[in-house]
Amino acid sequence: MIPRSDEANEVEEAIRGELRLMDPGVRTSREEASQLLDPEFVEVGASGRRWSYEEMLAALPAMPGNAAEGPRYVPSGMTGVVLAPGVVHLTYETEIEGRRARRSSVWRRVDEEAGWRMYYHQATPIPPQDD
Repeated sequence: MIPRSDEANEVEEAIRGELRLMDPGVRTSREEASQLLDPEFVEVGASGRRWSYEEMLAALPAMPGNAAEGPRYVPSGMTGVVLAPGVVHLTYETEIEGRRARRSSVWRRVDEEAGWRMYYHQATPIPPQDD
């Protein structure tokens, strides 16, 4: 079993990575985004579309939340749990331009050199009546 402080550190590292992926400078830089996405990355977006690593890196610069002066994702309630050594599951909500979504990400660390990378992400829209 991982000591509690190590689990907290793993969750903190995953949260840092998640927040970096919301930064417009990272979202518009293929080089920076590729360091945070696992080569086996998969996303099921709020639209229901399935995204691969290459598809996401190609599309990310044009997605919402990328302009330094424009609307940005506002996260709330981010929490995480260690599923196994080197594997963290995060859950939280975001809002951008009045649209809210519940989000879930799995981060993994294969080795120290590669660091923490997002392995899986899913976004589910929150209907307006759930406000």
